[in-house]
Amino acid sequence: MKQREGRPGQKKTSGPSGESRRDDRAGRPPKPVARPAATREAVREAAVPAAVVRPLMTRSGERPTERVPVILESLGAGDFHLIDSGNGEKLEQYGPYRIIRPEAQALWRPSLAPQVWEKVDAAFTGDTDEEGTGRWRFPKEALGETWPLNLLGVDFLGRFTSFRHVGVFPEQIVHWSWMKDQVEKAGRPLKVLNLFGYTGVASLVAAAAGAEVTHVDASKKAIGWARENQALGRMEKLPIRWICEDAMKFILREERRGSQYDIILTDPPKFGRGPNGEVWHLFEHLPLMLDVCREILSPKAVGLVLTAYSIRASFYSIHELMRETMRGAGGVVESGELVIREAGTDGKTQGRALSTSLFSRWVPK
Repeated sequence: MKQREGRPGQKKTSGPSGESRRDDRAGRPPKPVARPAATREAVREAAVPAAVVRPLMTRSGERPTERVPVILESLGAGDFHLIDSGNGEKLEQYGPYRIIRPEAQALWRPSLAPQVWEKVDAAFTGDTDEEGTGRWRFPKEALGETWPLNLLGVDFLGRFTSFRHVGVFPEQIVHWSWMKDQVEKAGRPLKVLNLFGYTGVASLVAAAAGAEVTHVDASKKAIGWARENQALGRMEKLPIRWICEDAMKFILREERRGSQYDIILTDPPKFGRGPNGEVWHLFEHLPLMLDVCREILSPKAVGLVLTAYSIRASFYSIHELMRETMRGAGGVVESGELVIREAGTDGKTQGRALSTSLFSRWVPK
């Protein structure tokens, strides 16, 4: 069986002519065979909305105009940038730490020398069932579970989790920057709803910019991490409601109450099970979620943002769904991909773009 090519410097198999290729890291213990890492959906399994059903609204009028394809690109911000990628992995800088994590989209070879990849502080292996840092390898010295980071002026904790994530999804920086700009120039306090809010970085960015924020996540652990981040940044007095509840149940109740929001961010998983055994399938339940979100947008709404990960679909699928959902509302639906561009070891040398997710965003104009 043909072996998958490893990271730069990893031992190679014999070439076509039969000659043996030199292993530049001879004597180094072999890399453990990684078990499949938990997906992002598994991370937020407890944050899955209940499969509550109500009929979709019948809408009339013209669909919003469209801008496609739109590629929203980030070179990083604050304490984060993507250094290099390739061979199914990515090399990232998070504050003082250089980190290697799996990345299935990185189909090419790394562009930087093997020595750069070897000088890492942490690498996710996924070779044990331990919680916390047990699935990470620390080549230089053992590191604690958390460390301070800053993005877009907000302090929070990076975190070595057992499911390969580090407490923040940096591909969302482009959405957060857009939201921050909208809040700051609104001339009034905008109400922001952050569904599947995870560790709360987006909520803190919005609140720091002047928004009144409602953060919803059904995971008690994630809500706890979000509150830790709020305390780290000394932002306890900012107007943030932390709601530990199913996202769908929450927005259906808000619809009945007549509550309204100016910006809604929704970042649902592809599949999962809720705390009471509810099953969520993105392709089955997303239409209703967007439909309810449309109903709780304010008359002067600034935007509805959807991000979708790890789904076998074109961005056109969620693009057309968003246009149908916003039929009669005017405005524009722009859809495409979020990408992070490699920035080298200095954070400035542009390289290849790594696709991370699909998105669709409605804006009033």
